[in-house]
Order: sequence, then structure tokens, then C-alpha cells
Amino acid sequence: MKFDLPALPYPYDALEPFIDARTMEIHHTKHHATYVVKLNEALEKHPELQPKSPEELLKSPDLVPEDIRTAVRNHGGGHFNHSHFWKAMKPRALGGGGEPKEKIAEAIRKSFGDFAKFKDEFSKAAAGIFGSGWAWLVLDGRGEILIVTTPNQDSPLMKNQKPILGLDVWEHAYYLKYQNRRPEYIENWWNVVNWEQVENNSQGSG
Repeated sequence: MKFDLPALPYPYDALEPFIDARTMEIHHTKHHATYVVKLNEALEKHPELQPKSPEELLKSPDLVPEDIRTAVRNHGGGHFNHSHFWKAMKPRALGGGGEPKEKIAEAIRKSFGDFAKFKDEFSKAAAGIFGSGWAWLVLDGRGEILIVTTPNQDSPLMKNQKPILGLDVWEHAYYLKYQNRRPEYIENWWNVVNWEQVENNSQGSG
């Protein structure tokens, strides 16, 4: 079984003006697509692993043979992270952005005091990543929500954390529009967060 590049749940220009169409097209059809191709190439050497999902491979790296472990970590992580990222955004006109509701809003208030404090802490974590990586809101093994960061295409799954919201801060995610202004990209990204999907992720139905 080979992995496929998932279709986006919206057109490339749907997140304008916050994330431009050309960036979305390149990000999806070039960067994400390459992770899928490279993951499939790695797994060709070990067909017994092909039925497993990216989540299973990332959660149990010791099950992955050493000769492809780095490739699975990088490309499996890239495939999973991006698949998660696309779904966690939606157009502003269709309800993207704003503040969360329901249970995730209560969890954020409990852990961070209020949404403004959470947004500030998450944004600072994302802006402070050295080089390439991701900022995440995750559930830990006790069901508590935390802000964490991962380098490169590492996934929180590798630390037994459940990702419920992730922000890609690799330069390819924003450089065409924002150049070196990562904090501006981060601030604008909040306008397209799909809080309904984040809620689903937190409840295990993402």
C-alpha cells in the first residue's frame, strides 16, 4: 500500500490574504508531495511496514529498521505533519480564526488563563524556533494540553503526545509573502485556524 498526497480541503487561494495561493500551491504540490514520494521509496525496502499508518511508524520508531529509520522520521513526519496542518486551517469567510469554543476553549482557559495568554505563548514559541520546525498544541499522556516545539519534521507522536494544532514555521511555509518576517506570518495565521477541527482532534475524531 502506497501513501498518496491528500487533496487540500479548499482551493489554493482560499486562505488569502493571510497565506498566499502560490505559497500554498508550492507547499502542497512540491514540499508535501516530496515527503510522500520519499516515504514510499523508503518503505519499498520493507514491504512488511507498508500497511502501517504514518502515526504507527512515528509512535514506534524501534519497529522501523535502522536503514530507513531516519527517512521514515523525516518523510513520514513530513507527511503526517502537513496532512494535519492543512486540515487545521480554513478560510476566514467560512469561519476560520477567532477564538475556540466548546471543550478546547475550556482546556485552554484552564491551562493558560485565557485565550490571549495562550495565543501569545504559542506565538512566541513558534517565532523562537531556531531554523526549521513546528509549534504545537498537544495533549500529553495525562490529558493535559501543552505547547511544544519540534525541529525539522519531527512529530509530537514520537514523544507520545497527541497533536491537536500545529503551525509550520519552515521558511517554505511563508517566505514568498513574508520573507524573513516570521512573526508577521504567525500573527496572520491565527485568522485561518480551524477551531472546529482542533476540537475534533482533541476529542480523537480528527
